[in-house]
Amino acid sequence: MVKLNKIYTRTGDDGSTGLVDGSRLSKASARVRAYGEVDETNSVIGLVRLHLENQTLDNMLSRIQNDLFDLGADLATPLPAKGEADSEYALRIIPEQAKRLERELDELNADLEPLTSFVLPGGSPPSAYLHQARTVCRRAERTVVEMMEYEPVNPAALTYLNRLSDFLFVAARWCNDQGETDVNWVPGANR
Repeated sequence: MVKLNKIYTRTGDDGSTGLVDGSRLSKASARVRAYGEVDETNSVIGLVRLHLENQTLDNMLSRIQNDLFDLGADLATPLPAKGEADSEYALRIIPEQAKRLERELDELNADLEPLTSFVLPGGSPPSAYLHQARTVCRRAERTVVEMMEYEPVNPAALTYLNRLSDFLFVAARWCNDQGETDVNWVPGANR
């Protein structure tokens, strides 16, 4: 388990950071940006939860926040070379985590009318923050795809991010009175 006695170590003062396997790399690398953006997504979900009154959705988001720490650990642990075993310290996202998101997404979506327009971020405070979390999640997903151009990534990690952005969109609509108070895009309305 994690034990932090001292928060600053000075080891990153040169612009590098340590990964779970002990290796170091630039803080500007796609890997570090990816797990940083996952952390940012998690922080925005924390803001959402401050504004929620629905315990069911809050419980879902609580599980997601924990999953996002798992995902950050996964991204901070390079995959082993072909033919080698994963480190005993490796924590990997598993397909069941994305499947749970799908089930919960379907549960929320069952209460919504089909879309007839694109939806603008807004409506209620939880909805607005969920849209912000969704956009940060999409950025994290793009960064993981960029990272995949240079090194292998756990495929379940990318799937999880893709499903999560969908979940966050549906949850945002659900927080707007099950889509009744969504703010719809009106193409060309201000021409």
